Amino acid sequence: MTIQIIIGTYEKVLHGITASITSQAKGHREQKQIEFADTFLLNAHTSAIRCLAISPSSTGSSKSQKIILASGSSDQMINLYHLSTTLPQKSKGSSIPTLAGSTIKENPRNRELGSLQHHNAGINALYFPTRSKLLSGAEDNTIAVARTRDWTVLSTIKAPIPKAHGRPSGDTAPFGGTPAGVNDFAIHPSMKLMVSVGKGEKCMRLWNLVTGKKAGVLNFGRELLQGVGEGKWARGEGRRVDWNTLGEEFVVAFERGCAVFGMDSKPKCRILPLPLTKIHQVHYMTLSGTDGGTKDLLAVSTEDGRILFYDTTDVVGTQITKSASKLETPISDPICQLGGAADEITGRVKDFEILKPLGSEDFIIVTGSSDGAVRLWTVDESELVDEASKSREVNDEVSISADGGDSKANGNTTKLPTTRQIGLLLGTYEAGNRITCLKAFVMSELESYKTNGSENGIDGKRGNELNSGDENSTGS
Repeated sequence: MTIQIIIGTYEKVLHGITASITSQAKGHREQKQIEFADTFLLNAHTSAIRCLAISPSSTGSSKSQKIILASGSSDQMINLYHLSTTLPQKSKGSSIPTLAGSTIKENPRNRELGSLQHHNAGINALYFPTRSKLLSGAEDNTIAVARTRDWTVLSTIKAPIPKAHGRPSGDTAPFGGTPAGVNDFAIHPSMKLMVSVGKGEKCMRLWNLVTGKKAGVLNFGRELLQGVGEGKWARGEGRRVDWNTLGEEFVVAFERGCAVFGMDSKPKCRILPLPLTKIHQVHYMTLSGTDGGTKDLLAVSTEDGRILFYDTTDVVGTQITKSASKLETPISDPICQLGGAADEITGRVKDFEILKPLGSEDFIIVTGSSDGAVRLWTVDESELVDEASKSREVNDEVSISADGGDSKANGNTTKLPTTRQIGLLLGTYEAGNRITCLKAFVMSELESYKTNGSENGIDGKRGNELNSGDENSTGS
């Protein structure tokens, strides 16, 4: 199995890496070995790369299956590339000498498409809902919808500029000094609804993608912000947002905590990593249920090198203190964690990807740290099952103060629950640059694409309004 990894860095470099995983029988156990190789290294932008997005796979009978890679930067540019999802016929490393002694496996099918510049500020978020559309959110408070067939901007969703509260005014305020911009957005699986969060706003906005207009605004209450660790002097703005695969709930990540909302936009539970630390990325992952259905877990990456997994349907009791007598949103405890001090990893996890290869019972988790380390982990799906006897004591309760502190700060002696450690580290690749964002996908063999290519299609038969009237535009 070969995994293509793409990382964006502070140093303006777009770096492509392949990780080839092989299994060897050693005694009664199966041992996995990993080999890294460089595929491309581009000085893509004139400023730090902030976000990446890869399009869904195309359908058809062509031998070369390609996807579109988009990179956004604070230089207001969106660069576009074609990446091949199939391995080249000669997969052996080339004989190009390198100073670092690393292996180079350049894929001749990868090529550059061009650049887009329809924003007037840095790009913060990119997403392909289908192969025919690209959405981009920027610091100019707009979300643009571009068509991939000819890269025409079909529409632009404009969010209002927030009012300046407690900011300098008059001659002391620089032009554009008020924090503004779209931090992140997430599209509902039905393609009819979108949620966005922005700078300088203690609220989230709901958008109707059928009409392209605002559907509502939900302000974050004081109790909710206090419950997720946003103190008096914190910004209180949402940093990340993501829907689960079923579209029944979504999560909004703040600086030190998260809030999970249902379809009624009411908070279901909140997440506060203990010990308190910053949160950098959130993703939902799908597990196979025991009754033939599916179940979603929420994965959260932190400043101290951990990825915490939460079951948002499993909520423990919250001991309400006097200073937070109005706090009613229950808290969710992690069922397990990956990395951290137990695996001698302390660097922040800026971004990560969760992959589930076809026919495999293991998850492959790719993490990128700001110290330049790319790590591959393997996690058995059985390890992610919530076993109360292993993850925590059922009768334990966590005391949370109004400012998001732990029980020791309030003089209580409640013992914090211990989190079960999971996962096996397959290998580490030192990229040499500070990582800001990461994307990854499993590459397919040329022969397997001939037989299974029709099963990997994605422009599905869901009736979505983003793809209406453009059924024939399946990529450039």
